[in-house]
Amino acid sequence: MTSLTGKRAIVSGASRGIGRGIAIQLARAGAEVIVNFRGHAEEADEVVAKCHEVGGKAHKIAADLGIQADVERLVAESVEIMGGLDIVVSNAAYSDRHLMLESDLDEFRKTIDVSMWGAFYLIRSGARVMVDAGNGGNMVVISSPHAHMPIPGAMAYNMAKAANDQMGKTAACELAPHGIRVNIIHPGWTDTPGERKFFSEETLAQEAAKLPMGRLGAPEEIGHGVVFLCAPNSSYITGSTLTIDGGIQLPWREMYRVKEKPAGAQ
Repeated sequence: MTSLTGKRAIVSGASRGIGRGIAIQLARAGAEVIVNFRGHAEEADEVVAKCHEVGGKAHKIAADLGIQADVERLVAESVEIMGGLDIVVSNAAYSDRHLMLESDLDEFRKTIDVSMWGAFYLIRSGARVMVDAGNGGNMVVISSPHAHMPIPGAMAYNMAKAANDQMGKTAACELAPHGIRVNIIHPGWTDTPGERKFFSEETLAQEAAKLPMGRLGAPEEIGHGVVFLCAPNSSYITGSTLTIDGGIQLPWREMYRVKEKPAGAQ
């Protein structure tokens, strides 16, 4: 019942990181996948090849998710190539980190344009295709714990992800009569190239060891979550948020404080 054979999927931002893991897992489950990318064409080729290797079909399409016309073209070309659309995964995101008072507003706007507007453009365009086809479908919005955790220095990203959550749940309400399920995933700290923008390898290794599971998540693990939500035996799940975070939102820091207390301390 987890087979997605015959299903046709778009994954935005799929040339690297979480999107790559999602595309490969969808292909492994039997889906035909559009690997969307913007600036990493060679890596998109590698993802397409890997999708074929695991038994699926895949194609790459370049599009900037921050541009509405580009997203609408992405959807139209995908439908033309695959003959229809059954699964849409909104994954593409951009983030730049500055404290609010020091924000580069161009970078702030780019974060909103890609991470919020891009997600909306894709969900809206994909939903129109599915509604017109009348065969139902599945949508998964890759959001983040940033949606409800006000992480300092990430205001634009926090805002965009909070919007993603509301978008996904509202879309679930509006699309349920059409047999289209919309769900959200909150990944935790995941081992992706994007993390190297903010942290050194040494810092990542040190901080990962402190997490409840003792490591960062793998993109493929997020991909498993997407396959689960899109599978036929998940047909009663819509408007839900699946957290795949290795326990990062648990009070694990308090656990370390308790361990460090001397014996008999109050």
